Amino acid sequence: MTLESTLLGIFSFIPSKELIVVLIAMLPVAELRLSIPIAIMKEPYGFGLDPFTAFYLSVIGNMIPVVPLLLFLEPVSNFLRRWKIFDMFFTWLFERTHRKHSANFEKYGSIGLAIFVGIPLPATGAWTGCAAAFIFGFKFKNAFLAILAGVIIAGIIMTTLTVMGIKIFI
Repeated sequence: MTLESTLLGIFSFIPSKELIVVLIAMLPVAELRLSIPIAIMKEPYGFGLDPFTAFYLSVIGNMIPVVPLLLFLEPVSNFLRRWKIFDMFFTWLFERTHRKHSANFEKYGSIGLAIFVGIPLPATGAWTGCAAAFIFGFKFKNAFLAILAGVIIAGIIMTTLTVMGIKIFI
């Protein structure tokens, strides 16, 4: 059983394949790295949507969680810091992240965040970009625009790779 068939089975009660693509793009691990291939591939592995539709539905779906994440990561973090275990975790996370990555984020700023989000690899994407924006203190507008740019870049890359892969293998 493949990941695609599992996700398609989970969302089988939803009558609209377009809505399923949006929902898959909203998932933190899948994002548009999975929603675009599922949208473009033909049945039984996907929905056979045209690449443009797959792209814009996936970008919309991937951006839906961004606003709540950017708005609520700090208040949730502050709330959780009332307990020692969470305070220790967030202190460790901030110190480790700043030590390893602060030079790059200071040097490249929003462009670096957009590139980070735009490279379609594991542990990158809109969800991780929101966490990085929070940790490095990006203002909402700058973070949102950088993440949007990164999601568009990742969407273009994934759409291109999927279409090329389909033409090569089918």
